[in-house]
Parts: sequence; structure tokens; C-alpha cells
Amino acid sequence: MAAPAGADAEAGRKRAHPTWLYARLLGGAWTGMPEPLRRMHALDASLSATGRAKVERGDGLLARLVGRLAGFPPAADDIAVRVDFSRRGDVEVWRRDFGGHLFQSTQETGRERRLLERFGPAAFAMVLIWDGKRLNLRLRGWRLFGLAMPQWTAPVTTAWEAVQDGRFSFFVEISHPFTGLIVRYQGWLEPV
Repeated sequence: MAAPAGADAEAGRKRAHPTWLYARLLGGAWTGMPEPLRRMHALDASLSATGRAKVERGDGLLARLVGRLAGFPPAADDIAVRVDFSRRGDVEVWRRDFGGHLFQSTQETGRERRLLERFGPAAFAMVLIWDGKRLNLRLRGWRLFGLAMPQWTAPVTTAWEAVQDGRFSFFVEISHPFTGLIVRYQGWLEPV
């Protein structure tokens, strides 16, 4: 007896596809993640997702300047979010729209099986760690205009993805000892 078509589709999403960036970086951990996380990162060509978020920004002068240069959205208690994901070869482009405020990054495989995320001239190398509840993104180094920067100059980040209330949820906090909080945003997304 053949398995239902829906079961075949789910099995395909659960297996690590060799071209999916996060599946390659996570290896065997990919199959242990919940379907909403895998679905968001099973990017064959393009995907759009919408949801809601809360954004907090640092209020110091230097924190505001860094946040503005990075293109982070302004503070908002409840804002509409849309993320358009697309692939160009082995590079993913993440175009984020927080209530009309756009910023984007690219993600690709870096050295030592790390995720390399680029925001303009800055590139951040992160390891992906699935702890059984959350997919944690831990910063391990960064470059500015292609030059390796000392670790003490790196921003302090906390970033994770999880499934809450059956939906893909995210949390990102970026600060620095010199600036304090730069940005913190959290919310949820569902594929369109």
C-alpha cells in the first residue's frame, strides 16, 4: 500500500536536502527539528512569509547611529513583518520588511561549516546549534570590508529560532559593550 501524498511530502521536507543551506550546515540535526523550522529553511528557489514582531532599539547616540547604519527597523510594539527568501546559486537572500522598513542580508556557507551572513560591508560567521528546542545562532567571528576583526570588537548577539504556538518564531538581540542595546526584535512568521 502506498503512503499518502502528504506523508511523502513531509518525508521529503524532513530529509536533509543537499542543496538547502541550513540542512547542509546542521547535518543530522536537521531531521530532529520541527517541521515549521525545516519548512522555513527548505529553500529551493523562493519563499515568502508574513507575521508580526516587536522591535526595540537602543536609545544611546552611538547605538542609534549603528542601528541606522545597519538598516535596522525603528522601535514598534506590534508591527507587520514580511520576509522574502530567495536563492542565487548557493547564496540565500533574506529581504525583511518591518512595516515598510526594508533591510536585507545574504547567507551562505562559510569556513568550518559556519553560516556566513552579510549585511553590506560586514560579514558574521555563526555556528548553528539545535538544542532540541531552539535553533541557536552563535557568533564566532566577523569581518568588516573583508578584514578579520578582533573578537573584542564583535557585537554581542543572542539569536534563535523555535516553534511556539505551532508557528516559526524568532528572537534576535544585538548589543555591544560600547553602545549597549542596538536592536532586539522578536516575533513569528508563517509561509504565505
